[in-house]
Amino acid sequence: MTFFFEVLIGGLLSGVMYSLVALGFVLIYKASGVFNFAQGALVFMAALTFVGLTEMGLGFAMALAVTLVVMIAGALLTERLVLRKLVNQPQITLFMATIGLTFFIEGLTQLVWGSQPRGLDLGIPDQPIEWVLDRAGIVVSQFELFAAGVAAVMVAALALFFQKTRIGRGLRAVADDHQAAQSIGIPLHLIWAYVWAAAGFVALVAGLLWGARNGVQFALTFTALKALPVLILGGFESVPGAIIGGLIIGAVEKLAEVYVGPMVGGGIEGWVAYVIALLFLLVRPEGLFGEKHIDRV
Repeated sequence: MTFFFEVLIGGLLSGVMYSLVALGFVLIYKASGVFNFAQGALVFMAALTFVGLTEMGLGFAMALAVTLVVMIAGALLTERLVLRKLVNQPQITLFMATIGLTFFIEGLTQLVWGSQPRGLDLGIPDQPIEWVLDRAGIVVSQFELFAAGVAAVMVAALALFFQKTRIGRGLRAVADDHQAAQSIGIPLHLIWAYVWAAAGFVALVAGLLWGARNGVQFALTFTALKALPVLILGGFESVPGAIIGGLIIGAVEKLAEVYVGPMVGGGIEGWVAYVIALLFLLVRPEGLFGEKHIDRV
């Protein structure tokens, strides 16, 4: 049982890392109803920009501040130059625009900072917490526990933002109907600017944590695909759903790899999440926390 709980806790903490990326997708989807394919590229851009600035001699705090400014400025430019031109266009048009943004951001980031993989040290060792190991005999990573704490704070802040602020209520109105929201005086362009800026901040946090864990490399852009099963389970419009979905996917991946993997030759951790998401679509396509949509025909 000790080994089981060790694997389970490790999976839950890893799932929090998926949730951080999924949060960025939820923010954009709530504002535009579009899956932002460029979120993975934003994570890569944030991590590589931070590392590049530290290599230039900037301290941690200064590099973090400058990277945050870069991410917010990039988000505002995206809203001004791309999204504003596509207001009231079909959702597939906005989705295709985010695909174009993905390739542009990836190319621009590597043009500026290079494409060589880099290491990233946040000063938090990926080592077991000694007092937990001594008392319970369970290995709990200091780094993953820190990441879980960061995710919890961000989820609480975003939940309060959506429920209690005027901008959050306006965002929900914009997500339901762009034209109706504009007709009652909700500034669509301003709402999108706020949301993309928030998504840039989430990408920065996720980029630093993923970069510190796996290294800063082009593979960070594929976190978009890893977050898709999380969103399917939790619901594309739910901030808490992103966290719950991430915890489920993380735990199932680790448990399946340890207990089922040896029966099928291993490697199950890489694809079991997508099988679960596919099966979940057949039962509850709107997700655990998503809203059911009934269309009159």
